[in-house]
Amino acid sequence: MSEAEVLVERSGAVARIVLNRPEQGNAINYTLTEVLYAAAIDVAGDPSVRCVVLTGVGRMFCVGGDINEMAAAGDAIRPQLKALASRLHDAVTVLADMAKPLVVLVNGPAAGAGFGLAILGDIVLAAESAHFTAAYTAIGLTPDGGLSWTLPRLAGMRTAQEMILTNRRVLAADAVALGLVTRSVADDALSAEGMALAAKLAAGPVRSYGNVRRLLQAGQTRSFEAQLADEAETIAASIDAEGKEGVAAFLAKRKPDFTAD
Repeated sequence: MSEAEVLVERSGAVARIVLNRPEQGNAINYTLTEVLYAAAIDVAGDPSVRCVVLTGVGRMFCVGGDINEMAAAGDAIRPQLKALASRLHDAVTVLADMAKPLVVLVNGPAAGAGFGLAILGDIVLAAESAHFTAAYTAIGLTPDGGLSWTLPRLAGMRTAQEMILTNRRVLAADAVALGLVTRSVADDALSAEGMALAAKLAAGPVRSYGNVRRLLQAGQTRSFEAQLADEAETIAASIDAEGKEGVAAFLAKRKPDFTAD
C-alpha cells in the first residue's frame, strides 16, 4: 500500500489530508480509501490536532471512482465496488463524526464520490474554477460517499433530484447560492485562506465545536423535544469545560485561551 495516495501534513494544531493522485484526477481506488481511512483515524484520535483540512493536489479535487480500475475488475466488479464504497464510507464516517471541525478546500472540479467528499465539511471553500457534478447516472450507477444523504439536506430535495438524475454541472458561485459551499475563493488564494481559517478554528473551543457538530447531525433525524433535551444537557456540560474560560475572558475583556487544558 502506497501512502503517497493520501498525504497528511501537520501545521501546528491543523492537519491537512491531501488526496494525491493528480495524474488520475485524484480518482478513488481501494488503496486510496484504505489510506484515507487510516489518515482519518489518525487525525481524529490525535488530541494535538484541533482542526482537519481535506483537499486535493493538482487541477482536480476528486473526479470520483477510478473508472479504469472498475473496468479492469471484469466479473469481480460487484464485490470490488462494494468493498470500495464500504471502505470509503468508513473514512467518511470518521471525518463526519470526529469531535473537531472539518474544513474542505475544493481546489478544482468534484464529481461522484468526490462531490460527496467536497460537501462533507463544516466549512467548505471552493476555488472559483471548481464545479460539482453527481456523474453517477451518466454511467448507470447510484450515489455513494453519503451524497444521497448530504445533498438534499444542504440544497433541498428538488435540487438533489435534478443534480443526481440529470448530472447538471454546478459552478462554484452557484454552489454557494445553493448552500453547498460556504464561499468561493480565487484559485490562487484558496490554500492560504483555508489554512488561516483552519488555524482560527484550531485556536477556538474545539470541544464545543465537536458538540455543535453532533447536535446539528442529531437534529436531522429526531424530534424537536429530544433535540431541546440534548441542547440543555450539552450547554450545561460545556460550562464546566471551555465555557468557564469563555465567560471569564468575556468579563475580563480579554481574548479567551481555549487551548489550555
